[in-house]
Amino acid sequence: MARFIFVTGGVVSSLGKGLAGAALASLLQARGYKVRMRKLDPYINVDPGTMNPYEHGECYVTDDGAETDLDLGHYERFTGVASKQSDNVTTGRIYQTVIRKERRGDYLGATVQVIPHITNAIKEFATADIADEDFVLVEIGGTVGDIESLPFLEAIRQLGNELGNEAIFMHLTLVPYIAAAGELKTKPTQHSVKELQSIGIQPDILLCRSEHEIPKGQLAKIGQFCNVPAGAVIQALDVRTIYEVPLSYHSEGLDTAVLNAFGITDAPEPDLSRWTDIVDRVLNPEGEVNIAVVGKYIELQDAYKSLTESLIHGGIANRVKVKIDWLESEIFEKDESKLAERLEHVDAILVPGGFGERGAEGKIRAARYAREQKIPYFGICYGMQMAVIEGCRSLGGLPNAGTSEFGDFDPNVVGLMTEWTRGNQTETRSEEDDLGGTMRVGAYPCNLVEGTKVREIYGSDRIEERHRHRYEVNVAYKAALEKVGYKFSGMSPEGDLPEIVEFPDHPWFIGVQFHPELKSKPFDPHPLFKSFIKAAMDKSRLV
Repeated sequence: MARFIFVTGGVVSSLGKGLAGAALASLLQARGYKVRMRKLDPYINVDPGTMNPYEHGECYVTDDGAETDLDLGHYERFTGVASKQSDNVTTGRIYQTVIRKERRGDYLGATVQVIPHITNAIKEFATADIADEDFVLVEIGGTVGDIESLPFLEAIRQLGNELGNEAIFMHLTLVPYIAAAGELKTKPTQHSVKELQSIGIQPDILLCRSEHEIPKGQLAKIGQFCNVPAGAVIQALDVRTIYEVPLSYHSEGLDTAVLNAFGITDAPEPDLSRWTDIVDRVLNPEGEVNIAVVGKYIELQDAYKSLTESLIHGGIANRVKVKIDWLESEIFEKDESKLAERLEHVDAILVPGGFGERGAEGKIRAARYAREQKIPYFGICYGMQMAVIEGCRSLGGLPNAGTSEFGDFDPNVVGLMTEWTRGNQTETRSEEDDLGGTMRVGAYPCNLVEGTKVREIYGSDRIEERHRHRYEVNVAYKAALEKVGYKFSGMSPEGDLPEIVEFPDHPWFIGVQFHPELKSKPFDPHPLFKSFIKAAMDKSRLV
């Protein structure tokens, strides 16, 4: 039977519960245990698929087509365990499930209430779809004290009672440093734990974030006031790279404290060589490359969290530091002379995914500049579509080419695909559909063309990558683009959906319809990012 670790947060938001849970899971993995992670999100959206990235950061996508919280990206990057639809749920989805049951008459006319119906649905989700995992880590989104979190906290309180010794609670708090007083303050942590205790949850482990070393006396004080053993109050200090977190937590005794809380005394010692090597590569690079990311959500870099980490992974693979120059694509629309000013000295250009018309022309101009100036170019999803439009306009004799996503162009070389197959079921979509659930989402296969750069990069003739988009490049323009130098090097198995386009007469120019950043890990960098950073190194004459 799996043991459950429930992770909550207090004092302030954005302390990094997802990262903390992922680091702990990686430590348990390093001891030979099988782990699984999941997230309970208190917001009322059914999923983050329709949320503006400025609201909630990136929308992470799983192989089985779930649009999920970005913390699931942390889970996968630290553990390598592929997340599933069953690993993320929101208040909206819980209520949707319960209301559908009520409408069908499943509750036999009973009054439907938060307790027991909503809490039972949460408990069913938290404990469902478990196979042979040794530990299941369940993160509760939000901060203790938030009104929307209460049903989730009540549900895990009940689970704690039902599971007995097979469940523990880990609470992440902040121990702030007051510069004027020159002191660390433990009171916020005490109040946070008191709030948790008031709803019936006694934390077994306290993980205390701090910018300064917490003296042992203060750790003991926290434990005393919060009814937690001194050895189970762990400081979580800031580190130089997030990939140092597992090593830091282990040195502070977090994994040992967790095992002790379960009464496990015979656990193998962890093999941390993977993390030692990754940290060494990050902190001791042999060079630096400068990558320009031309996007539209650059004010909130969490909107591109997986992308940022994947570029770092490419640097890890090549033992170089990756410096990212975040550029708002609209600057190139207002003043085209900015192209040379901002892009002339970069080693590579990446145009990421996005939705909507704002900044599109700036991305098209960035793609053209990269192509003409022979600067390595990586277009992801929307970035591929903009590169195709640029090729049609500049080389294909179609100066008015565009996408139906934001207008009626002559012609629309990118458009809304009206049908696609998911499993054995054909789904349809149109401009009138709700946005939620009407995209091509999840892992789909792609055949790679022999003799192409991507075939060489992947070392395979067939791949499977994760998608998240509503619009597709129109295959009717494939022949015209290939006549002027492009190569459609990756196609859907049926041959009707262009998945990858490249420009052979260029050092490195690749656009992909999918999101390769969703499958990259620090210990297993995605081959496209590994190759892209190598191309940037060649451009900067590092090799």
